[in-house]
Amino acid sequence: MDQSIVSEKITVTREDVLARARALLPVVTERSEKATEERRLPEENVRDFLDAGLFQILQPKRVGGLELDFGMLVEVSAVISSVCASSGWNVSNIASHHWMLAMWPKEAQDAVWGKNGETADTLICASVIFPAGRAKRVDGGYLLSGRWPFCSGIDPSEWNMLGGMVEPDDDHPKKEARMFLMRKSEHEVIDTWFTSGLQGTGSKDSAADEVFVPEHMTVAADDVKGGPTPGSIVNPGALYQVPVIAPFPYVLTGTPLGIAEGVYQNYVEGMKARTANYTGARIADLQNVQIKVAEAGAAIDAARMMMLADCDLSMEIARRGEAPDLETKAKFRRNGAYTANLCVEAVNKLYQASGGGGIYTCNPLARAFRDIHAARAHIAFNMDVAGTTFGRIAFGLGSDNAVL
Repeated sequence: MDQSIVSEKITVTREDVLARARALLPVVTERSEKATEERRLPEENVRDFLDAGLFQILQPKRVGGLELDFGMLVEVSAVISSVCASSGWNVSNIASHHWMLAMWPKEAQDAVWGKNGETADTLICASVIFPAGRAKRVDGGYLLSGRWPFCSGIDPSEWNMLGGMVEPDDDHPKKEARMFLMRKSEHEVIDTWFTSGLQGTGSKDSAADEVFVPEHMTVAADDVKGGPTPGSIVNPGALYQVPVIAPFPYVLTGTPLGIAEGVYQNYVEGMKARTANYTGARIADLQNVQIKVAEAGAAIDAARMMMLADCDLSMEIARRGEAPDLETKAKFRRNGAYTANLCVEAVNKLYQASGGGGIYTCNPLARAFRDIHAARAHIAFNMDVAGTTFGRIAFGLGSDNAVL
């Protein structure tokens, strides 16, 4: 990477990045149908997001990244998702993997980014689904096998972070959850991504059969639960001591938030002068529509405030040199699911209030409706799962999430 670029990126602020993201909205809007048709992030978007620094928001400054606060995942994704949910989903996912890699051994970081950031623009996808992978210890590393779904952004990515469970052996009596890093050329990409929503994320499957992964290209889930990590020797900042799993919903919540904010803005503007087809009544004068707009707006505002408050809290705890306690970690999971569902409810209200026009595929509201329900299907937004974990911990019954 050219050193002038590195120096320029170091001076970029949060406000600069958000302004750059907003400036891209017209072209991202134009390409939203292309993303849907190609079922992946368009190459033009990849280049624009790299040039704007959107993928680099949480990457360490030492390799040319911006190293901004954790909550930028929510804010940047929300901006882009307001016009193209698939693009916003890819932005936050791929950006989060630079954040995660900063916690790995330096050898792994050098393999991806180069020792001096020469290849820091390389993209990384992931499927951190631990039960999907099986690994066994061998001399110098692990043999990894499995099939992993939902590898969002796999097409433009050269690397993949994959979860797996390491089998016990004589020296290790218990299974261990680990993450493994491998090149795209080392695993098979399986095109399964034919979906009703978020079509442009390209979240295909990947598969591997006893691929050797060196020890330094792995990290244990226990090592990224908050506090110092194997990467702290070169990345000591508070950002890289935020837990990976506990606040993970906020890697993704920017998309439902952005969808809901975009729908709300478009709905209010569109209804100001619209009249009902059959009665001629002015839509904006209808009390039931006014109430739905009020309820949807309140849900969206509440979701944004809660998301960013939790992201700020996670940074505050890390800056104190601490890790969140178990109940706080469970609260992050609970609140992440709850806020995503608030956004879904807001879109549902506006969709129901849109009348027959909402069913046409040419209406952006129809795609937004499909996209937000596709996003809601993510396990991180399952309130039953997150609520059960929080309730168990609140009642002193212990966690049912071993990697929390």
